Amino acid sequence: MKDEESGNPLGSYLRARRELVSPEQAGIPPGGRRRVPGLRREEVALLAGISPDYYLRLERGRDKNPSPQVLESLARVLQLDDVERTYLLGLASVRPRAPRRKRPEQVPARVHELLAHLQIPAFVEGRAFDVLASNPMAVALSPRLRPGQNRLRSLLLDPEERAFHQDWENATADFVAALRTTVGDDTDDPRFVELVGELALSSQRFRTLWARHDVRGLDGGTATVQHPVVGELRLHRDKLPVDDVILVVYYPDKDSDSDEKLRLLASLAHTEPAGTAHDGPAGAPRPMTP
Repeated sequence: MKDEESGNPLGSYLRARRELVSPEQAGIPPGGRRRVPGLRREEVALLAGISPDYYLRLERGRDKNPSPQVLESLARVLQLDDVERTYLLGLASVRPRAPRRKRPEQVPARVHELLAHLQIPAFVEGRAFDVLASNPMAVALSPRLRPGQNRLRSLLLDPEERAFHQDWENATADFVAALRTTVGDDTDDPRFVELVGELALSSQRFRTLWARHDVRGLDGGTATVQHPVVGELRLHRDKLPVDDVILVVYYPDKDSDSDEKLRLLASLAHTEPAGTAHDGPAGAPRPMTP
């Protein structure tokens, strides 16, 4: 994170992605001993049609305004997908910074009412995966979905999360990449600084993934989890923006084995009111036991 702290997120991203592309993937014949992982700077420059000196200036932050054509060429050489390409273009674009948030993320009252009526696991999360509100079914699915928890922190530091997620490795990779996408160039946001700093100190897995600079969205999808009471559940996930927060719902295929198990879980769930938004600083979760 050194380059980001010194104001060079573009160079940091270029270097990280360069190290992930093998010579064979780029069509360069293997041969000779290589001192660096992935592509050399001069190889990226050659394949992108720019001078090695100019590419070096980009990586070192001496030139922060490359043309869209240069960025498109670099995206091609680095084999970026559409999300990664958009992220790269965003790092280099010159635009006013959004004002820093001055107040906590708020859950609208109507969303609290909605949570109380939903009979499937549902909760509200903030930009940094802080759980701001949840219904009893969400807590029955996982106690880490109580208000005050942070989903990424739980995933990386809570041993129960590793047993809960059938594919923990992919889940952690997806979450960290989604956080990177959300952060964008807003690297001095206090909540992100706090969360990234804590996880960088506490989790080797986070340090490894964060250094890759992967970016991707974490929207709809399907997750398979291992619940300690009802066993394996295959649930679809939808994320719905509501004002400045996200409503997340999990639901099974109708009349499936997971549907039956979720109904059993509902019968066992405690009847407690839906969670409420934080009263403290924006995104600052209450303490939790990892």
